[in-house]
Amino acid sequence: MPVVRIDPQHPEPELIEQAAALLRAGQLVAFPTETVYGLGANALDPEAVARIYAAKGRPAWNPVIAHVPSIVAARELSRAWPASAEQLATHFWPGPLTLVVPKAAHVPEISTAGLDAVAVRMPDHAVALALLTAAGVPVAAPSANRFTQVSPTTAAHVVQSLGDRVPLVLDGGPCAVGIESTVVDCTGDDVVILRPGMLGRESLQAALEEIGVFVKFATRRAVAHDATPDMAPRSPGMADRHYAPKAEVWLFDGAQSNEVQDALAKRARDGTPGVRMHALLRSVSLASHDNHVASVTEVRMPDDASQYARALYAALHDADAAGAGLVLIEAPPEGDSRWDGVRDRLSRAAR
Repeated sequence: MPVVRIDPQHPEPELIEQAAALLRAGQLVAFPTETVYGLGANALDPEAVARIYAAKGRPAWNPVIAHVPSIVAARELSRAWPASAEQLATHFWPGPLTLVVPKAAHVPEISTAGLDAVAVRMPDHAVALALLTAAGVPVAAPSANRFTQVSPTTAAHVVQSLGDRVPLVLDGGPCAVGIESTVVDCTGDDVVILRPGMLGRESLQAALEEIGVFVKFATRRAVAHDATPDMAPRSPGMADRHYAPKAEVWLFDGAQSNEVQDALAKRARDGTPGVRMHALLRSVSLASHDNHVASVTEVRMPDDASQYARALYAALHDADAAGAGLVLIEAPPEGDSRWDGVRDRLSRAAR
């Protein structure tokens, strides 16, 4: 897998054209966005999109997001561009927001998992925008990793997960946001948040107030790994177990730290003392004088939601690299919408 270092602020035109030519030829290219690294293919070429599904081991029921360089390009993928989509795109693009809109007839079913709607996004990253402009086609780009595994926020993460399945990886350094985009459904009278991200409900609602549209949360629907195509969700990232390290994950409230330490000690006494453990913590400590618990490697996570999101996937990749058999994660605070996206990722990882 060739990995090519590219300037994240001023991408070299010759490198961009090399990647764009691959996309136009129906091949795969992994590239950075502000959220995570995407595994890109021509969204209008069914065979190219099928290569994404094969490389990731992604089930056919899971739609992909079409990345575009402009609002004009996004409108071309929709047969009826909603006023809510126009308002949100004008306010938040380029940025970590995906809009689900009625799909145009020329968008292939494989890109939408057979749904009559397409997910579109304009990323806020100089490399991604240059690549999309040069390619001249919308680019389907789910996260560049094997299905359900931890999403990549560096080129090294892409290589670790996909190996030689990708002809080219553009290395633009670490991603600034760190978790996937907020996904909203704009096909109805109200806008519905399907997947939370770092762009929250309050910001979305403020942008939509002047046109009288309300923002709601979808009832959470977790989709099993072995689901059938007729169970396709409206958004990617809805699998019951997703964004997960190889290890078992325990998600706990800070007030439960003593219970967690007791459970670890019991686990060791019951015959599993050799398991390497990682702990992602904010305010508690799990290390103690108890020899059963002393093998925990503690990782102090930021108290700020944006900084936490930026660090999260790297911390989970580090746990995998260390051979952890168990990852313990202190849950973020409840009742604070700034943490909605992080809570969603952690809850799915812990399933």
